[in-house]
Amino acid sequence: MVTVQKTEHGKNGNTSNTTMIEAVHLTKYYGDFAAIDDVTFKVNQGEVVAFLGPNGAGKSTTMKLLTGYLAPTRGVARIAGHDMAADRLSGSNHLGYLPENGPLYPDMTPRSLLNFLAEARGFTTALRRKRISEVIELCALETVANKPIAKLSRGFRQRVGMAHVLLHEPDVLIMDEPTAGLDPNQIHEVRDTLRRIGKEKTILLSTHILQEVEAVASRVVFINEGRLVFDGTVAELKQSGKQTTDLDTKFRELTRA
Repeated sequence: MVTVQKTEHGKNGNTSNTTMIEAVHLTKYYGDFAAIDDVTFKVNQGEVVAFLGPNGAGKSTTMKLLTGYLAPTRGVARIAGHDMAADRLSGSNHLGYLPENGPLYPDMTPRSLLNFLAEARGFTTALRRKRISEVIELCALETVANKPIAKLSRGFRQRVGMAHVLLHEPDVLIMDEPTAGLDPNQIHEVRDTLRRIGKEKTILLSTHILQEVEAVASRVVFINEGRLVFDGTVAELKQSGKQTTDLDTKFRELTRA
């Protein structure tokens, strides 16, 4: 039996008691295999939470359940109070989801892609221009806004993906490994973008990169083998008994067979 290390959530100046992301006893079976088993946690408005665990722990499955891309075997996933299995469209109005290696149209420019997506969402001309300008600035895409996406670095493509999910002004962002495969400079650029976004949004950020946790998150939800094993602040995660340890050591402790 796994014992969950759970603490009172640390607060920062932007958080409130309004729950924006909620997993309630989420369970997903594929045949006899439990990809995740009885996972429960919540993320309040204004929190930036790192969703941590080793490869194959069930992070991506949990995110797909939270976003409504998968239906749970048991339990409930809610975004801004909306059950994502029963009322996905209402929940999606509050949600921006950036999957790992999110699809983009390589022959388009960031500006033309955003314009296409805004039109597809039914934005008025004035709103379309306003939001495209705002997300280009927020994601620092000014220098590449009119270049083909195929010509952009992976770091810039990740920022285009972020601009895409921010276009409709969602309250909640769920991001799956946004810095995977990037070089150190690109990682720095994407982290800067996340910090800017995190001042206004609720973010659940899946990662297995421990430096990411300390760089952008105030709280950690940690799963291993499909089960929740820790929920608390970054500082609390680094505690081992009465001693403070590093995240690498703590990661090994929580994933030890």
